[in-house]
Amino acid sequence: MPGNKYNGQPNIPTSRVTRLLESRQTRQLKRLSRASYQNESSDNNRRLDHNGHDCLRVERYLEGAVPEELPTQRLLVVANRLPVSAVRRGEDSWSLEISAGGLVSALLGVKEFEARWIGWAGVNVPDEVGQKALTKALAEKRCIPVFLDEEIVHQYYNGYCNNILWPLFHYLGLPQEDRLATTRSFQSQFAAYKKANQMFADVVNQHYEEGDVVWCHDYHLMFLPECLKRHNSNMKVGWFLHTPFPSSEIHRTLPSRSELLRAVLAADLVGFHTYDYARHFVSACTRILGLEGTPEGVEDDQGRLTRVAAFPIGIDSERFIRALEVPQVEEHIKELTDRFAGRKVMLGVDRLDMIKGIPQKILAFEKFLEENPYWRDRVVLLQIAVPTRTDVPEYQKLTSQVHEIVGRINGRFGTLTRVPIHHLDRSLDFHALCALYAVTDVALVTSLRDGMNLVSYEYVACQDTKKGVLILSEFAGAAQSLGAGALLVNPWNITEVASAIGKALNMSDEEREMRHQLNFLHVTEHTAQQWAETFVRLVMTNASGAVAAIQVSPRVKQGFNATLTEAVDTPGTRGTDQVKDINFKLRPDLKGPLSVLCNDPKSTIVILSGSRRIDLDNNFGEYDLWLAAEHGMFLRHTKRGDWMTTMPEHLNLDWIPSDRTPRSTIDPRDISLVWNYKYADFEFGRLQARDMLQHLWTGPISNASVEVVQGSRSVEVRPVGVTKGSAIDRILGEIVHSKPLRSPIDYVLCVGHFLEKDEDVYTFFEPDLPSDNVSHTRSKSFDASKPPPPRQAASKSGSKGSHGKTPRSTPSHSNNNSNSNGGAQRKQQPTEKTSWNVLDLNKENYFSCAVGRTRTSARYTIPSSDDVVSFLTRLAEASLSASSTSLV
Repeated sequence: MPGNKYNGQPNIPTSRVTRLLESRQTRQLKRLSRASYQNESSDNNRRLDHNGHDCLRVERYLEGAVPEELPTQRLLVVANRLPVSAVRRGEDSWSLEISAGGLVSALLGVKEFEARWIGWAGVNVPDEVGQKALTKALAEKRCIPVFLDEEIVHQYYNGYCNNILWPLFHYLGLPQEDRLATTRSFQSQFAAYKKANQMFADVVNQHYEEGDVVWCHDYHLMFLPECLKRHNSNMKVGWFLHTPFPSSEIHRTLPSRSELLRAVLAADLVGFHTYDYARHFVSACTRILGLEGTPEGVEDDQGRLTRVAAFPIGIDSERFIRALEVPQVEEHIKELTDRFAGRKVMLGVDRLDMIKGIPQKILAFEKFLEENPYWRDRVVLLQIAVPTRTDVPEYQKLTSQVHEIVGRINGRFGTLTRVPIHHLDRSLDFHALCALYAVTDVALVTSLRDGMNLVSYEYVACQDTKKGVLILSEFAGAAQSLGAGALLVNPWNITEVASAIGKALNMSDEEREMRHQLNFLHVTEHTAQQWAETFVRLVMTNASGAVAAIQVSPRVKQGFNATLTEAVDTPGTRGTDQVKDINFKLRPDLKGPLSVLCNDPKSTIVILSGSRRIDLDNNFGEYDLWLAAEHGMFLRHTKRGDWMTTMPEHLNLDWIPSDRTPRSTIDPRDISLVWNYKYADFEFGRLQARDMLQHLWTGPISNASVEVVQGSRSVEVRPVGVTKGSAIDRILGEIVHSKPLRSPIDYVLCVGHFLEKDEDVYTFFEPDLPSDNVSHTRSKSFDASKPPPPRQAASKSGSKGSHGKTPRSTPSHSNNNSNSNGGAQRKQQPTEKTSWNVLDLNKENYFSCAVGRTRTSARYTIPSSDDVVSFLTRLAEASLSASSTSLV
């Protein structure tokens, strides 16, 4: 693609890793800059609008008076509406009122650009005198008007945008055509839509200067990129959609489907809130237009690539956090706390719209009250429903439906003094809304389809004290960002939502704290300012495609594989309870059997895991066994000392790339780092993993003594040569050193769930090594319902746990080397003054078992961790039985 001249700007970095690192440094500097400016501004001098936006700062920003570094380039922001409202006071006199929204606040963070706004002022100005006067007044706010007459507005905005595109993009379908006049109306609306887009393009072309970046917004302006490129093919154009983009099967019902897609593809960068929307767009282009979809975007017949990426928007979290310290808000909080004392507060804040799922929310609450009499006078639902499009019959019908349901529930479960639902058909001012967020115990967002839904973000930002629970629809874009800490629900499943309400109200303080911290970290770190800055920079640098999504996920730990831990996944779901997986714990039903096996003096238990030391200590510290953390690089006996290692504890991890995949996690350990995308979109996770591998090898670790290990849904970077197999030799040496053996090991059980690279643990104790090292499927299945057959009596029947006692000739389980996640390559470790080898093991007394894997080097397979519990329980019973027999 031909590039722009960047007004003498330094060379733009072409390496993605370089850009990511530079972007991280830039964000840190700008965060400090914003904090410095905010400290200089007095709260008493701030003027906030009803949406909580700092109108004074926005106004100063639009006038170019905000003290920032000098911009080096212009940004033309083109949207349907300008961030100001105009009221005519005379023939050539206008008054302007700032109507700052999230987009204006977001662009406050793009310091290297001088933003100019182009859009409709929201008023009809037919005369030339009025147009000149309004243009002059708006110029002082760095705004440029597009003048649309009433007929164009009616056909373009009320017609095609709101009557066709908006319902279609939210899966409500197209209006039914039962008359020929309706068809003609659609055609005239589409013609008006194209005409309006061309009018916007004419204004942009009139004010465009070489090097400018043009950012087009939303479904109102889908034809704009094509209009602009037709005029100037070198123009840098980005287009961002703030609503969902439907699946190709939905989009193909649109009569003008192909024209709209081709118009959008004229842009250099096309952005969406989530990867799902981006994937739908690429799929529509391939299925409807027959173009080639790539991981980076869409390639046309001439080989031109339009980059497609996911850019989840955020909020200005600092403003909500600061608002909680305003005396007026503190007074509101006290009033609400007193008003609802003794009751849990649930909150819903929505536009009264078909896509918001308000009836479904209220019906789920009714079902919860019906099934839980205890909560009927102990919980209250506050539903704020902001009226919208009150002149449309469908919306009038929805209003009546909601009122009817609320009245029925209050009549059924209410009393003379209390009702379970407080419903308001109006908006709240910013201070009252922040106070309401702060006192809420459970927030309910049950959108049937939503581009993002920032109410969930606002709630989290105001909950740092109360740490309330967020119940979030999986059909809201925010679910891909806040899914780690929220309770995700299908709003169409009333029973599921009612169950989630019960879980949220009865949730422990510890779990509430953990879930809140995950979401609070995301909301405060990934703001609207960062969203805007990243998108604009990618447009400027010719973008980097779908793999450049800026989504972050909480930096949280991932546990050892579910061999001994609690089962998490539910069949048929994509792992909705991510927090439970993050907060992994030893299965409660394993504690008894494990304790019995650890107390057997003839057995030695080894837990070999890739997890961190603290995680193993928390789960196994009370038992008498060996712990090997991070694939055996750290080792200790729980009763005999501290952790030991021969590896460097602190490696240089400065090469870590930014987190860009929704619902993925990064686990920085002492000597390694794991990126896990188990809960992310599978297709997007694979693309991200492939991209990560490519750039790790060519960039930050190209000269480092580390290697990359790819799992089924993870990527791990660790020191060269670190495997569970290579670690088992050292572990065995430590065990032999601490407890000298008088005879070889006569029985080994190795159970685990490993990456293919770590399956060398199975061959470490293997008496007959396989002829090849290729993993293969074993046909023999391990029966978990009963323990393995007893060891055969032989000359090497001693026990490595005998402590010098005379060995028995027929012990039942004199040695049990069991590790939940570990094993390794075969090595030999002779003991002193003996002619035998520690690993002179009878092959019939060695049992290697892979959990949940069929393609494995292990001798046996065990279907799940439930079968591990059953097996170890029987093994513990056999051990107790053998001990009782020996005492008789």
